[in-house]
Amino acid sequence: MMIDTLPFASTYVNMFPMEISMTSLEACCAPLSDAALDDDTAKQLAIVFKALADPVRLRLVSIVASAANGEVCACDFPDLVDRSQPTVSHHLGILVKAGVLDREQRGKWAWFSLRQNQLAALCSILAPATRC
Repeated sequence: MMIDTLPFASTYVNMFPMEISMTSLEACCAPLSDAALDDDTAKQLAIVFKALADPVRLRLVSIVASAANGEVCACDFPDLVDRSQPTVSHHLGILVKAGVLDREQRGKWAWFSLRQNQLAALCSILAPATRC
C-alpha cells in the first residue's frame, strides 16, 4: 500500500513558541511607518499575523466579528465553516493563544468573542491612527 505525501510541509505545527500578552501589542508599537521594528516586537507581531494567515481562521474571526451579540458558541462553528469539531477547536485555540479571540467557558460550551483592543492595536500598527 502506497501512501501519498503532501508536496509541502505543514507550517502550522509549533508556530507559537510563546504566548502574547494582552498588553504587549497595545503598548509596544507605533505605526510601521514611524520606525523599524525591533526583533522582539517583530516576533510578537508575527505570531498574531501567523494566526490570522489561514482562511479558516479568518472566517472564524469574521463570524465572531459579525455576530449580533459579539460572541459565538463553539457548537455553531463546525457547520458555519464546514469543518469538523476537532479542526475548528484547533483553529480557535490558535486564535485564543495569539490573543485575537477570548474564550469563556459556560457549562459544556465555550463562547468566543473578539479582543477588540488587540485588533485595534494591529490596525494602528499597520496604518496611521487617522485611518483606523
